Amino acid sequence: MPPNAMPPGRHATIRVRHELKRRTLSVAGVERLTPAMVRVTLAGDSLADFASAAFDDHVKLFFPVAGPDGAPASEMRDYTPRRFDTARGLLVVDFALHEAGPATDWAARAAPGQTLEVAGPRGSSVIPDDFDWYLLVGDETALPAIARRVEELRPGVPVTTLVAVTGPAEEQALGPRARLDARWLHRPAAAADDPAPVLAALAGIPLPPGEGHVFIAAEAGVARALRRHIVEERGHPREWTKAAGYWKRGQADASEKAMED
Repeated sequence: MPPNAMPPGRHATIRVRHELKRRTLSVAGVERLTPAMVRVTLAGDSLADFASAAFDDHVKLFFPVAGPDGAPASEMRDYTPRRFDTARGLLVVDFALHEAGPATDWAARAAPGQTLEVAGPRGSSVIPDDFDWYLLVGDETALPAIARRVEELRPGVPVTTLVAVTGPAEEQALGPRARLDARWLHRPAAAADDPAPVLAALAGIPLPPGEGHVFIAAEAGVARALRRHIVEERGHPREWTKAAGYWKRGQADASEKAMED
């Protein structure tokens, strides 16, 4: 067993499967959270049995585009369910507006009454809320998952967040937590695939004593470099570290949801 590996069963992740269902939902509200982040609230009676058990779940959204000869078609993208309310039939999705594409184009023009097809989640990997502390690291695309995690963790547990955004206008309130240490890193959008500034900021964050969980989500190359730093250089247990590449520079609809050695 590697020196920084934990015995099986310690803080074990629980995997939950969900019935894969495709729903047609309507836009109930649109809110501009920051200049480059749009919140869309979707509604529909079919959400009565919607399930999302983990903060970093993803649903597939189907954006309408023109197909061959102008025929209607759609392109899929993965997004985090930011919040949901089955009793009221509501699903909240936050969109980071970046390079031109079907998701950004749709979100920038979203208006009440429009419809959107949503499928999933297919499953959830539930990280238990029994650690002594949590460190959440990511970029704009990870903000919905990080914010949801902060909101859902038990009161009083120490949480440190490090999020890379383009400037102060893109910072968000992450909830009224007495033991939340929210840190922001400002870098241009063109440098979002450069791990160096995030690595430098992460190196300045001490890992508290006790047993903690580290979550990382960003551009795939950045996420891989951050995971290597946490596991190989800092010696944090692999089993208590989760990293995901939410996007890849220059590749549409590309990601690495679960990074391993």
